[in-house]
Formats: sequence, C-alpha cells, structure tokens
Amino acid sequence: MITPTCPNVEVDGYYSITSTAAALGMHRNSILNYTTRGLLKPEFRPETARKVYQGKEIIRFWRSRL
Repeated sequence: MITPTCPNVEVDGYYSITSTAAALGMHRNSILNYTTRGLLKPEFRPETARKVYQGKEIIRFWRSRL
C-alpha cells in the first residue's frame, strides 16, 4: 500500500531503492517490481552501477498511483 501523503523528498535529490521504498511506504521488492514493469524509472550511477531514483520521479510515480 502506497502512502496517502506526498513523499517527503527533494525534487532534485537522488535516492536509493531502500530510501525510495521508505518514502513511498512500501517494500523494496515492490519498488523493483514497478521498475521491472517500467512504471518507475531509475537512473544509474556509473561509479557504483546502482539504481537511484530522482525525487521528481518518485513524486510522479506517487501521483500516478493515487
């Protein structure tokens, strides 16, 4: 279940999968599932090769799920 209040994230900030899950009030596996389905779009940090989510993408996703 997604949080009913807007996530408290900075629009230009970057967040890990765990931080994104906490902001949206869901499990990290749900974040990975939405990413696989193309509903939540990550960016990749070339120095670590890890997925990160920009704050504006988190808010966009939250609004689309209401």
